[in-house]
Amino acid sequence: MGLIDTLLSRVIGKEVSPGDIVIIDVDTVYAHDGTAPLVIEVLEKELGVKKLYAADKTYFFIDHSAPAPHVSAAHVHREMRRFASKYAIRLFDVGYGICHQVVVEEGIVRPGMVVMGADSHTPTIGALALYSLGVGSTDAAIAIAYGKQWVRVPPTVNIVISGIPPRGVTSKDIILNIIGELGTDGMLGKAVEFNGDTLKHLSVDSRLTLTNMCTEMGAESAVIPLDEITLKWLEGKGVTPYRYVDYDYKKSEFVEEIVFEVDKMGPVVAAPPDVDNVVGVEEVEKVEVDQVFIGSCTNGRLEDIELAAKILRNRKVHPRVRCIVAPASRRVYVEALRKGYVDILLEAGCIVAPPTCGPCVGAHMGLLAEGEVAVSTSNRNFPGRMGHKNSKVYLSSPAVAAASAVEGRIADPRRYL
Repeated sequence: MGLIDTLLSRVIGKEVSPGDIVIIDVDTVYAHDGTAPLVIEVLEKELGVKKLYAADKTYFFIDHSAPAPHVSAAHVHREMRRFASKYAIRLFDVGYGICHQVVVEEGIVRPGMVVMGADSHTPTIGALALYSLGVGSTDAAIAIAYGKQWVRVPPTVNIVISGIPPRGVTSKDIILNIIGELGTDGMLGKAVEFNGDTLKHLSVDSRLTLTNMCTEMGAESAVIPLDEITLKWLEGKGVTPYRYVDYDYKKSEFVEEIVFEVDKMGPVVAAPPDVDNVVGVEEVEKVEVDQVFIGSCTNGRLEDIELAAKILRNRKVHPRVRCIVAPASRRVYVEALRKGYVDILLEAGCIVAPPTCGPCVGAHMGLLAEGEVAVSTSNRNFPGRMGHKNSKVYLSSPAVAAASAVEGRIADPRRYL
């Protein structure tokens, strides 16, 4: 049994195995402005519910098209505010931050929980040793209405990451290397659990990047067992685990175990049009860049902005490049201001945007024109993801992105570190 099997067994009160269909009590449900409208429609028009049994466990976020870039988005936001007010659902309005970041830093999700989010990147929060599942709006609506939902217990693959990350290699490089090896369908229908001594060298910010990108190889969920690094991070926020789960991965059985040697990795990018089209940064260094985006639920945390500021300090963004930086939350933004990172970025010529998913999903605040090239720290690069269908997106770490902003072409960050 992996951590997810163990956790679900604890929640249900009996041992479960991969493939079992079980009904579970859901500890937290959340949705954003891209998915909440259908949640509301299902609850009001299809189910016609008068009472929401999980209203006190439900959270709405306005983060994708935020601030509203057009009237239709403003209408969606108004409906979310109306519904949240009616049922006493907590709403994180424009500017508060990206849902997967905010639920973590606000202590809404904690180790041992069962969480459903109406967004495919909900597995991000599994870095805190909880079971997280991205679901459709209808499934989220059922969970909100009744506080329960059915799940199929997923088979778990143990990904062991070993070694000390070399200079210039971040957790984004690690997970891109893994996706490049396993492919976009490598974990289809499965869950991923990360173990190995590399985790001792990765902060919670870095770990959230690992679990976030597991969606891009088809994983249903992703998880990292609780350890001293996570416990200390939680303690600093005044948060305690929701459930303690007695667990030792070395005594567990997995459907598969795959080992990756991190100390042999280098900085990489995922070249268009697929996330698994991963190449060493040195292979694409001549590619000229029109836009750089540093942010999203993948790499908009304080650690990411600090790394970008370190490279951009006393340097200028190339005159051909638009460099957009969007902190993942208001808390991240304020801390980046306090530490002077925002000053460094602005002096370098960056555009510092409010907390939003906008550029990542091609909603606003930096769309690409036909033929333009972007380096982005986000998680997807299929055609049209960030603008015109004939634009191109290269996915990278914040270090590669910042170096590329300086040089006006894809660049190796090791020259700046």
